[in-house]
Amino acid sequence: MPKSYSEQEKEYIKKRLKEEAAKCLAKFGVRHTTVDEIVRRVNIPKGTFYLFYQSKELLLFEVILEEHEMIEGKVYQAVSEMKQDGDIAGQLTKIVCDFFLTASKSPILKMINTNEVEILERKLPPEVLKKHLEHDSLTMEKVFSLLPIKKEADKDIFSAAFRAVYFATLHEDEIGEEYYEDVLYLLVKGLIDQIIS
Repeated sequence: MPKSYSEQEKEYIKKRLKEEAAKCLAKFGVRHTTVDEIVRRVNIPKGTFYLFYQSKELLLFEVILEEHEMIEGKVYQAVSEMKQDGDIAGQLTKIVCDFFLTASKSPILKMINTNEVEILERKLPPEVLKKHLEHDSLTMEKVFSLLPIKKEADKDIFSAAFRAVYFATLHEDEIGEEYYEDVLYLLVKGLIDQIIS
């Protein structure tokens, strides 16, 4: 029978699980992070892990989402502080490029390559992925509400397009390190020019 924990203990254990999962993810990636390693680091029985998460993938996805949402929050703040009488497309392009560059340097997010993402996608319940995509669209809608957007701009299509740019950032080596930032700028500027009126 599993031990019962106070709310304070549950909060602490969940916080520690996420901290150690983040460290393991940055060091080992999705495939080589194990529940055994995480619980050893948190110093809890393996059965306790399953009181909090149904699978390792759900925990890792939550860690990735928290990192992603923290960076997204900074983007939203930067967009809300833009000078509305200046070059909006130029300012927005810089903000979005900075977002992608920050994400590519995040120890957690840079560990995630397309193979790692595929592993997570295969093992996560479809409703979890659907909820994340809906969150991305809502975030895009929030950002759009701050900008002079073309009437015909479809937030769902542009949300998917920015997701495609994110996946392109996972291929810096193939793009070429010497071209990477310039290519990123061109991709983002192309999208921004189609959004801003």
